[in-house]
Amino acid sequence: MQDLKKYDVIMMAIFRWDGPYSSTSISLAKEFAKSNRIFYINHPYSWKDYLNLPNDPSLNNRKSALKKGEVSYEKDEKLSDNFTSVTAPLTIPINQFPKGGLYNRFAAHNNKKVVETIRKVIKDFDIKNYVFINCFDPFYVPVLPADLKPAINIYQCVDDISQSDYIAKHGMYLEDMAIKKADLTLTTSSELYRLKSKFTNSIHILNNAADISGFQRALNVDYARPAELQDITGKIIGYIGNLDEIRVNYPLLKKVAETYPDDTLILIGPINNTIYKEIGLDKMPNVRFLGKRNIDDLPAYLKYFDCAMIPFAYNQLTRSIYPLKINEYLAAGKAVVSSAFSEDIKSFKDSIFLSESESDFVKNIGKAVVSTNKETIAERVKVAATNTWENRVKTFWEILNEYLPNGNSKTTKQL
Repeated sequence: MQDLKKYDVIMMAIFRWDGPYSSTSISLAKEFAKSNRIFYINHPYSWKDYLNLPNDPSLNNRKSALKKGEVSYEKDEKLSDNFTSVTAPLTIPINQFPKGGLYNRFAAHNNKKVVETIRKVIKDFDIKNYVFINCFDPFYVPVLPADLKPAINIYQCVDDISQSDYIAKHGMYLEDMAIKKADLTLTTSSELYRLKSKFTNSIHILNNAADISGFQRALNVDYARPAELQDITGKIIGYIGNLDEIRVNYPLLKKVAETYPDDTLILIGPINNTIYKEIGLDKMPNVRFLGKRNIDDLPAYLKYFDCAMIPFAYNQLTRSIYPLKINEYLAAGKAVVSSAFSEDIKSFKDSIFLSESESDFVKNIGKAVVSTNKETIAERVKVAATNTWENRVKTFWEILNEYLPNGNSKTTKQL
């Protein structure tokens, strides 16, 4: 294998570096920074964002540069000097426009801003050889201009873009375009691989993983019981993740709460729906919504879970998901109860309580909260240890070695 440390990485991502969510792009960037220079281009702010998000701390930190129309660079004190966060100048909000001439005109303006940002990064940091990754952000520069010549142009698909009405409006055809023009496409799940294979033959699966060392602290660190859990005397049945209207099966959560009235459901994550209110889940005495928490604070909560859940619904979106949280839960040694929502979650059937039906899910909660055998806990941690971001980045470079110049081959086989 050739020397891969000579390549810098320029990554465009839909998730901003210091946003409220953990993500595939952020996790990969952290791992890249251990051995390669990584330039993480945050999803651009629009003028609408600038005017309508006065209390957003990330935006406020960048307002001066944004107001001046400047590209800004930031470092992260937790990472090596290899990591640089990049923010482009303000763009025009255009998602409201229909597909066609008006949208294309303003998209060209926005793309020019981002391309100029990439050119500036290359010049300012004297970048010679680089890998370009667009991680699920086809709204900007789905096709690189001719003067930008990375060693390889990668599009990374991390979710089924068709399942969110807002981003699907333009995202579907832009993503298809990006995949067709990329040298290589990576997907995080088997279902996404199946869906995107119709647009390219140069495609590989690169599953999500976990920050194992971070979540193992739930096992190894003597955290004090968080204040929100101190008065709980029964078992704690927990979920950590985005509480949106598509992924989570709220009626199933209500059945769990009804079946185990002496236990408490702890739900941690940003809430982006009203379904839980419509079915009265928020009124149940043994259900607590704690809202979003910093990722560094999660192990302290996870330590006191008696079991962890992935209560996903069965739908087109969840069929495409390899959840970040499965390996986080297992790294903490927790018993996991999950619905059998995708082929990728089924690959964990020997390590979790996989539930083919809602009744199975509810029954498995009762089994999971008493699954405290030390050998079983050790096996869970062992499984998680095979799914680290370090291993994923190693696989990433192994895949790229076939496509990079002087590798085994660099054949782009588009359909």
